[in-house]
Amino acid sequence: MNFQVTVLKILVSYPDGFAIMADLKRDMAILATSGRDWSERTKRLAARVPDLDIFSQALIERLNGGWRITEKGKTVLDFMEARSSGPQTAQDAPVEQLSFAEPAPRLLVSIRAGRNQRLQRRRAARARARAKAS
Repeated sequence: MNFQVTVLKILVSYPDGFAIMADLKRDMAILATSGRDWSERTKRLAARVPDLDIFSQALIERLNGGWRITEKGKTVLDFMEARSSGPQTAQDAPVEQLSFAEPAPRLLVSIRAGRNQRLQRRRAARARARAKAS
């Protein structure tokens, strides 16, 4: 369950919600070794939707060597992150019926700027390598 929540959190932090497998694995390794806080957070989030299955519920889609979070996946993640006065679960409401007006704050938003810069540097390095090879 924590794996699935982590995948949703990582994908939502990427532009267009898409990440290639290498980036996904790297980010998961970073979060998995970041300490007990991340593990406890994902357990709390997963408790909000106990029947979570990102694959069969179409919360993510597999594309071009990577995964992309769907709108439905973003909605479920928003539900899990929604702050409320008391503990709630989605046991009574299936994932298909969840909808929310305002998005919840993202955990990994602060990483986006650095990630975008790294992606731009990689693209530039690949372009230089291609130009040099030809």
